[in-house]
Amino acid sequence: MRDINLKATEYFEAVARLGTVTRAAEELGVSPSAVSQQIRTLEGQFGVKLFRREKRRLVLTLDGDRLFATTTQAFGALRNATAAIARQRHLRSLTIRVSPTFGVRWLGPRIADFAEANPDWNIRIDATPDFTAFDTEAVDFDLRYGFGDWPGLTVEPVMHDIVLPVCSPEYRDRLRALSPDPMGQLSQARLIDSVKALCRWDTWLAANRIEVAGLTYPFRFDRSSMSLEMAKRGGGVALDNAALCLDDLKSGALVPLLPECPASDLPAYWLVCPPRHMARRIVKRFADWITTRAAAHEAETRRLLASQGIRSINGSGPIC
Repeated sequence: MRDINLKATEYFEAVARLGTVTRAAEELGVSPSAVSQQIRTLEGQFGVKLFRREKRRLVLTLDGDRLFATTTQAFGALRNATAAIARQRHLRSLTIRVSPTFGVRWLGPRIADFAEANPDWNIRIDATPDFTAFDTEAVDFDLRYGFGDWPGLTVEPVMHDIVLPVCSPEYRDRLRALSPDPMGQLSQARLIDSVKALCRWDTWLAANRIEVAGLTYPFRFDRSSMSLEMAKRGGGVALDNAALCLDDLKSGALVPLLPECPASDLPAYWLVCPPRHMARRIVKRFADWITTRAAAHEAETRRLLASQGIRSINGSGPIC
């Protein structure tokens, strides 16, 4: 690489691309004689002619054409990267890290609204279960799933887990035909386990005082989105957050299996960042936006469940 004359190569590429020394000189902001000198330098380095003159036109030789095919791609990529960097300097950026299922099923369909209201901001979203190491990573905040116990960070609640068993209506009807009582239905069901959920089957069953002998999980997923998709396709019963499958519940693609059993209800989604990050206007603006949208979505979820008589696990009244 040290033997490559980059300036001469750049001048050659411009002449080959534009067809004349004069136009290349105009683009490069130098004199035509400077361009011609660099071409001669390059030809001397390679020991070959790169152009031949035909009726006042410069035509690439075979060697020149071979060199141009490579250099025009390289300099084109450099020009594109330079332009992108220049554009990026004029855009303000917001970087968010979000748990995958929340990102796909809830944030993804709504983030366009926030972007439209903030058109001058460049928004990057990383969907990963890994929490940000804020001391070493350039991330503005996390949308985390957990119990909210992250000392030293600002932690603001976003949404609850409203957890209950859901399945396809066909699968529900099949289970009800096998047994009229919840214990019998669950003992016959293929239970889908979301292994990273805060409320899993053993916890939910114990809270509802249901005992299932020989409890097994034919399907185990580390993403709630996969559990819900499996349930929707009739693969079994998923224990998951109604707020993340509200559209499926509204359409009837998913239904509560046991509406007589209360739903688990606990705060689970949080906006998390170092306290200093909240001083950024865009972070505060996003925090206000997401808490407002999440509250409205959660209220809609609670109304739907209440209309079906589903209660909260922490009380005897309706879930709303």
